[in-house]
Amino acid sequence: MPDTDQLLNFIVDRANVGIFVINREREIVLWNQFMEIHSERKADTVVGRNLFEAFPELPQKWLDRKIENLLILKNFSFTSWEQRPYLFKFAHNRPVTGGVDCMRQDCTLMPVKDGDGEVQYVCFTLFDATDTSIYQSRLEETTAQLRELSNKDGLTQLFNRRYVEEALETEFARARRYDHKLSVILTDIDFFKKVNDIHGHLAGDEVLREVSRRLTEALRGSDILGRYGGEEFLIILPETDVQGALVLAERLREIIAAEPIEADGKSLTVNISLGLTELRDTTAAYAQLIAEADVGLYQSKENGRNCTTLFRPDT
Repeated sequence: MPDTDQLLNFIVDRANVGIFVINREREIVLWNQFMEIHSERKADTVVGRNLFEAFPELPQKWLDRKIENLLILKNFSFTSWEQRPYLFKFAHNRPVTGGVDCMRQDCTLMPVKDGDGEVQYVCFTLFDATDTSIYQSRLEETTAQLRELSNKDGLTQLFNRRYVEEALETEFARARRYDHKLSVILTDIDFFKKVNDIHGHLAGDEVLREVSRRLTEALRGSDILGRYGGEEFLIILPETDVQGALVLAERLREIIAAEPIEADGKSLTVNISLGLTELRDTTAAYAQLIAEADVGLYQSKENGRNCTTLFRPDT
């Protein structure tokens, strides 16, 4: 029969887990091989020393509080790498492309009690959670990219119709709740069908991309721009009254008309028409804002295009 203590010591020392033990005075009484390898400190150089004196880089205030709570409550304690990335700043052997600067660790604190049930020692176990953290980070990045793609129009990279309508619903509710201003512009490219029919769809696509770029550059960071239809764009203007929206709409119209667009080797003069409205006490829902801006846009088309029309509820 093998000696049980020797067998236990062998397992503790060779386990691929960090294990160390301190007494109530925070003195290290056990330091296994994992801790030796990763700390580059042999057991005989740290055993008998105060944990915080031997490793002053440890988060002493936080860790001492956890130890004291364990001594009082006499129960296990656990901290995840997601709460605190690491206890000891150990190197890891993963590729640098993983984006992790040091080993991520799950840490368990276990009370070791005497015959009277009093805690005399605290046993720490450190589990290397680096792979888990890398995989989770990659999963979160991929999820964020997929979410971003699901919100974007593939051609123009603007927000798509679904997202921009959801954004307008949110802004509508916020403006209603806090009695803030809110305006909406609906615009489209004049005679866009002719661009496709005469110059081809590649030229039409380039016109859409360039109009999108110019509109984006002219808007504030708080404004929300989306491709609403084929050549239609919806612009949400939080904290903006109708006078400000009119000024912006005219500036957008002038920016688009100012320079021809180079598309498929051709120089094309492009104009836009715009309709706009604002939130009023009588506005029943966010969809009403879109409908009113659409009426304004229709009137701009009727008035010869390349102009801006404000929706007026009394007409």
